[in-house]
This record gives sequence, C-alpha cells and structure tokens, in this order.
Amino acid sequence: MKVLLASRNAKKLGELRRILESAGLDGIRVLGLADVPEFPEAPETDPTFEGNALAKARDAFAATGLPSVADDSGIAVDALNGMPGVLSARWSGAHGNDPANLRLLLGQLRDVPDDRRGAAFVCAAAFVAPGGVEAVVRGEWRGTIRREPAGTNGFGYDPIFQPEGRDVTSAELSPEDKDELSHRGQALRLLLPHLREFARPRAR
Repeated sequence: MKVLLASRNAKKLGELRRILESAGLDGIRVLGLADVPEFPEAPETDPTFEGNALAKARDAFAATGLPSVADDSGIAVDALNGMPGVLSARWSGAHGNDPANLRLLLGQLRDVPDDRRGAAFVCAAAFVAPGGVEAVVRGEWRGTIRREPAGTNGFGYDPIFQPEGRDVTSAELSPEDKDELSHRGQALRLLLPHLREFARPRAR
C-alpha cells in the first residue's frame, strides 16, 4: 500500500520509514512529494500546528487519491511566549533559511539567563485517507535552548535544542535516538493505529 508523506524533506521521509519498519508495518511504501505529479500547495496560514497539518494532508489526498500524512512542526520558546511556533520555518523572513532562523533566535535570547531558556519542539501530524478517515495527533519534546549550535545530524533548530535529560543537542543524537524521543517521532507513532488500517503487521 502506498502512503504519501506531504513533504520533500528527505530526513522526514526517512524518519517515517524507520518508524513504520520498527512497528512491523512493512506493507506500506512511503512516497514523498517528489514521487508524485506536482499539485498546488496551499500556504500554511492556520494559527495552529494541527490546522496546518490537516490542511496539507487534505490537499495531498485530494490531489493524488493516496492516503496522506502531513505534519507541521516548530519550536515554542518559553521566553518568547511560545514563539516562533507555527512561524518557525520562516522566523527570519525567508522560508526554510535554517542558519538565518538560528541566528535570529539566538540573538533574541542573548540576554536570557540559562534558567529561563526552556522550550519545546511541537509536531502535529495528520492522516487523511479514503472513506472520510481523518486523524490529527500532537507530540511535544521539552528541552532548553543552547547558546551555540552543535551537531550535524538534524535540521531546523536541532543544533540549538538540548532535550531534557540529555547533555547533547538534538542534532547530536543518532537517528534511532531521535526517532524514539522527538516530537515528530511521538506524533508519527500516534498515527500508527490509523496506518494499520492499510497494511498487515509483519509476522513476529
């Protein structure tokens, strides 16, 4: 069974594939947006992660007819009253400019003491499939914002996010550890019961 992940991010595709494999769902083939004909993608204008994820999954399903998964994620910084939030990917003004986003956020937190640098990665994931099936779930990953980036294993704000209980950044974790702990890993695992509707679990 084919399932479309409404993303061109290779690391997100790899993450979903690893989670499905670890859950024994080897009957699902995950496609990305690069694997299907292009279709108009609506801008992410909803004020919530959940609303944006569901809109993207609905668009993908309507355009392709494939059961579709989409996510919207970002970082919510306590000292910034939960911002950048849904604006995380374009915090510096240009969508997806990770270095500029990191520099801006670190600059905004320059004078914030270490005990007030709490933050959470947030991910909402949505699944839309034939028969009117729709599901939206949410994962959160608490931690703190480092003063300097470290690590190369992630993207976005990973190099400055230190998860609770760890002495390294998200970008210094192995893919397997990140799958286990991360906001996106949490959310995608919450979708597994819905994805099981479309594939039989591997025999144990």
